[in-house]
Amino acid sequence: MKLAAPFIQLPLMFDAARLAEEIQALGEGPWRDHPAKFPGNSMLPLVASKGDPADESFAGGMAPTPELKACPYLMQVMESFGATLGRSRLMRLEGQAEVTPHTDQGYYWAERVRIHVPIVTQPTVRFECGDAAINMAAGTCWIFDTWRNHRVLNDSSLKRIHLVADSVGGGRFWDMVAQGRKHDAPEAAFAAKTIAFDPNKQVRLDCEQFNLPKVMTPWEIRCHFEDLFDDTPEQPGRAEVLAQSHRFIKEWQGLWSRYGDSGEGAPAYRSALQRFLEALPANVDSILLNNQTQWFTGMTAWIAKPALRI
Repeated sequence: MKLAAPFIQLPLMFDAARLAEEIQALGEGPWRDHPAKFPGNSMLPLVASKGDPADESFAGGMAPTPELKACPYLMQVMESFGATLGRSRLMRLEGQAEVTPHTDQGYYWAERVRIHVPIVTQPTVRFECGDAAINMAAGTCWIFDTWRNHRVLNDSSLKRIHLVADSVGGGRFWDMVAQGRKHDAPEAAFAAKTIAFDPNKQVRLDCEQFNLPKVMTPWEIRCHFEDLFDDTPEQPGRAEVLAQSHRFIKEWQGLWSRYGDSGEGAPAYRSALQRFLEALPANVDSILLNNQTQWFTGMTAWIAKPALRI
């Protein structure tokens, strides 16, 4: 998700040592390779589709995995976000390893933030996002702009473990973001609430049940196009792509008014999408966004690929 700053610290503080103890008790068995197979990167699913740690899909009802249910304080930490939770996991980075530079362009992250809580870390671990670089101290809580190019460097010999929760947020969460601190703002006036472990507290996490549409509404498509073009500077081909996009939105809206998300409209939707893709100019691959990725790649991830799932 695009944010107003590369990093925003949320006004929450957690007991990193207690979290580390719960994670240590899980053992090595539940850890899995990073989905992108980055060297030195591994992950442990906490919230997954149907609560199945082996299911890495983005669609369907999300639920806590058995490993998360075995960590009562970690459950309380995630509940304190005041957010509807999507896919969440522990992310481990071995010593002398890195998360290579990338942007998160997938549809799932277009409207979801990544909430980070460092659990095991060192002062030299460097998180870069855009032109900013910070060290996230253990027990703090952050979100960052995943649309900007970002990477993580662990030049220590020790491993780093973060809780990473994907979420669309919620009323209480976004109120908390408004009270947050941009990474380059003074820390003196910033106060974080400490969330201590409560042995008597029973937690029920609010998890996503609806995430990927069967047929994307024309209003969502319009919003995604607006975000893309807001991030596309003037350059050859932009005007033609904009005109074709406007025409596609109008055609999709006509189909939506007739078919909605019923399966009956699938052939018509599919044909409209194909006509749009074929009408794009030959130089569409040369059109770049402000983050130096291709407009076509972003459009495919946000619109063309997820627009129709029937």
